[in-house]
Amino acid sequence: MPQQVRGVIARSKGAPVEIATITIPDPGPGEVVVDIAACGVCHTDLTYRDGGINDEFPFLLGHEASGVVESVGEGVTSVAVGDFVVLNWRAVCGQCRACKRGRPQYCFDTHNAEQKMTLEDGTELSPALGIGAFADKTLVHAGQCTKVDQSADPAVVGLLGCGVMAGLGAAVNTGNVGRGDTVAVIGCGGVGDAAIMGARLAGAVKIIAIDRDDKKLEWAKDLGATHTINGADVDAVEAVQELTGGFGADVVIDAVGRPETWKQAFYARDLAGTVVLVGVPTPDMKLEMPLIDFFSRGGSLKSSWYGDCLPERDFPMLVDLYQQGRLPLEKFVSERIKIDEVEEAFHKMHAGEVLRSVVVL
Repeated sequence: MPQQVRGVIARSKGAPVEIATITIPDPGPGEVVVDIAACGVCHTDLTYRDGGINDEFPFLLGHEASGVVESVGEGVTSVAVGDFVVLNWRAVCGQCRACKRGRPQYCFDTHNAEQKMTLEDGTELSPALGIGAFADKTLVHAGQCTKVDQSADPAVVGLLGCGVMAGLGAAVNTGNVGRGDTVAVIGCGGVGDAAIMGARLAGAVKIIAIDRDDKKLEWAKDLGATHTINGADVDAVEAVQELTGGFGADVVIDAVGRPETWKQAFYARDLAGTVVLVGVPTPDMKLEMPLIDFFSRGGSLKSSWYGDCLPERDFPMLVDLYQQGRLPLEKFVSERIKIDEVEEAFHKMHAGEVLRSVVVL
């Protein structure tokens, strides 16, 4: 039977979010109902609320989540009732040209649940990133569920569902950071700090954190940065070059996603270094640079979408490293909040007061 549960919705552009009663249908073929344990408050949810993704209101927000499989639909074999899972928004199809070429991390046709969750009056909801996890329960495609160690802290490992994976993967998967590399990260919010953690995990010998907020630079040091640069005080490119013998970093990760920060990343890298863009620019942003600079510097210019991850490959491994004490993911959890405190958490995030607020259900 369909269930009625609490959920956090955004009814219109820029309006404060609210708690509403939502209806969760029984899972159909290939679908799963997940009893949500915890869900991080990600900047993408704020972007949905403010109309920056699309105008398909009302939205059921939340996507950085973990929980327990409550029921499964016909044909589901990848997870079973009772499994503890981290949700993801990359349920690869296995059939598109990227998947068939052995590059499923670039899948062009990822799966979502076919059925819609609704408000009490039948109004269809648009789940954030196909998940909608600021709710007691949610309906997703089975491929959006990745089984992990059930003893892991739900509030911690759920963050792999978006921001932490995006940043960590930008360093490890996209940037291919290796032992002995020098790495610079521009922007030390949740994604940037996850990139710093990933660079440390990969064996980078020098990790340079760049931000304009001293508090965020302190967070970065706690997560593995060996050096910090306050871009409000000095020229960031010159400072990176000074710290790298005048050469620049092997890998520079732009976790902000603005033309000016991307240019900093470009010029702060070594001659044949790598730039990774993981911060998300807005559609109106444009980049103007001398073409000769691209030709004369060589190297790689990459974009990282979800950290180029494969959830079924990466999530269990990273949870195991966390459980072994080798990956301190718990440092990203700034506070644990209730479901009716999401709007306040948005304000804290916008003010730079937290790395992650996590709704615990």
